[in-house]
Formats: sequence, C-alpha cells, structure tokens
Amino acid sequence: MNKGAVKPSKERLYDVIRHPVITEKATMGSEHNQVTFRVPLDASKPEVKAAVEELFGVKVKAVNTSILKGKNKRFRGRPGRQIDRKKAIVTLAEGHSIDVTTGI
Repeated sequence: MNKGAVKPSKERLYDVIRHPVITEKATMGSEHNQVTFRVPLDASKPEVKAAVEELFGVKVKAVNTSILKGKNKRFRGRPGRQIDRKKAIVTLAEGHSIDVTTGI
C-alpha cells in the first residue's frame, strides 16, 4: 500500500472479499497464478491487496478490477435492472497459491 495509507480493519477485510468466482474463464487464470474474487463496488485495489494478503497469507503481485454493468431485463412482464458487480483479478507472486475450494 502507499505510504500513509491506513490499513483496513479486520471486519472490512472480510467485507472486501465476498466470494471467489468459479467460472471457466476464472479457472483458466489459475494457470497464470491468478485468482478472481467478487468485491464491493467501493473496494479499492490497495484494499483488495491488503485483504487477500492478510486473510490468505500470500504475497500479491498485482490487482486488476473490472465493473460489470447490470443488464436491463424483464421479470414477470415488468422491466427491471440487474445489479452492477465488481470483480478483482488478483495475480499472486511466484510460489504462492490459494485453494478457493476451501473456506477461510
């Protein structure tokens, strides 16, 4: 994190990492030492990095984030909108790994 940046609280660390994304594309990222997580829209890259390093005890090399805009859909004939989502693709340093099939 940057100099002078405040370390997030323990509760915020658990709020930042919602759950891992288990898709075909996310699984292919594991070949490049990457793990994908769903995170809140207000989570920043330094927060995600601190949360992953603290909770999983690994060294993070980089964090890339992506906001997935919700689609307009119809539900029972009424128009509605799906929620926006944010995911973080975390690249781990060499020799580090996270087993997403187990809990914290």
